[in-house]
Amino acid sequence: MPERSPFSCVLWDVDGTIVDASEGILRRLTATLTHFDRRPPTRDELSHWIGPPMFESFQVNVGMTPDQSTEAVAYYRSLNKAEGYTSSAMLFPGVGELIHDIAAAGIPQATASSKPEVQVTALMEHFELSPAFTAMVGASLDERTLSAKSDIVAEALRRLEVAGVDTDRPVLIGDRHHDVEGGLENGVPVIFVRWGFSWPHESEGAQAAVETVDELRALLLVPNGGR
Repeated sequence: MPERSPFSCVLWDVDGTIVDASEGILRRLTATLTHFDRRPPTRDELSHWIGPPMFESFQVNVGMTPDQSTEAVAYYRSLNKAEGYTSSAMLFPGVGELIHDIAAAGIPQATASSKPEVQVTALMEHFELSPAFTAMVGASLDERTLSAKSDIVAEALRRLEVAGVDTDRPVLIGDRHHDVEGGLENGVPVIFVRWGFSWPHESEGAQAAVETVDELRALLLVPNGGR
């Protein structure tokens, strides 16, 4: 049966929502923080790093100054580029299929990620998801020009509007409190997914929280003629 959505467009966070890149992130963080004589995170501490911009995380998590954080981000990004942006990354099971099904239903989609846009584009192309997106939006490489989630969500909406998309009923799918806050600052309701790297309280303020891709699908796609 043909499907429709209660939303006019869907915005997606990437890390922890579409893609699990935790293995590569931990490896690069370990190398970067060792290089700068800081203690690397453990696997259990990755939730403090995945989601927020790295420029912010180096300051909050290990006490770097903004200038030191700029150097650390550049070093980290150089490792990422050398490895390849898609190295060790995996799709969360079922998410890719859902993105394709939303596209098949004629619902425009965009990424709205704190990950650098060049990496977002590489990942979506690698996983053959790029045709499903009207816009692929991420942070600037330096994470200073464009990195705040609220600004990224605003940019995603702007690019969708330029493409002629109806943005009157948007929704953002994300897994961290930054997603909730960034969505709400733009008047965009958020569906919080719990398969990422969040703490339970981070869903506060979201319109809904889901445990599985099937639960998310039920909120995003309904049969034509359904209520």
